[in-house]
Amino acid sequence: MTHNTHPEETEQRILDSARRLFAEKGYEKTSIQDILNDLGLSKGGLYHHFKSKEAILDQLNADEWAVTARLLDELIKRDDMSALEKLRALIISAVDVPNHLDLVRSQLALLKDPTFFTANMRFWSTELPKSFRSLIDMGVQDGSIPTTYPEEAAQLLSLLGNYWLMPCFYPADHADMERRIRCLATMLDAIGVPVFDETLILRLGEGLADLMSEEAPASA
Repeated sequence: MTHNTHPEETEQRILDSARRLFAEKGYEKTSIQDILNDLGLSKGGLYHHFKSKEAILDQLNADEWAVTARLLDELIKRDDMSALEKLRALIISAVDVPNHLDLVRSQLALLKDPTFFTANMRFWSTELPKSFRSLIDMGVQDGSIPTTYPEEAAQLLSLLGNYWLMPCFYPADHADMERRIRCLATMLDAIGVPVFDETLILRLGEGLADLMSEEAPASA
């Protein structure tokens, strides 16, 4: 029996293949056999690393979140930016990386599943606000985010940004999406969190438009 002396390389090949196929076909329409055919791998070889297609997606999402967490750590350490600028950089990172948008698009249809939706909503309401809150608190200290509602602002960014602005829940054309972002900006401005300047509004609108720009296989 051949022994795999580089299991981490095989695991990464599986993840890379799955990410590409999910982007091309959508998560639901990609089978384990598709991934095996793409890699020339046996079922045993794949299941040694991942027990299911769901486990592959979980790892891809975990890897994406790890990238965001590293970016947050790097932003926190920088002394050449205000906290408000750091918050803008964190938000724009969500739509500036094509691979990330492809992964989001590939699993939009899964949000119709109550279990998957509940898990995402739990993350958006508990874990995600923590990353925003850390920068908002820094902004209160350096004066760039003069809010008395730091927790509420973090929750608004997390929940409205991932639910209300998502076209799979509230379909919109590009103009309507930009208007919606401006509405959110007005809400946050009113509580002292002026994060959405004109540049961020336009870039976020373009990024979200990419999720609507074509009838992706996984569109909800």
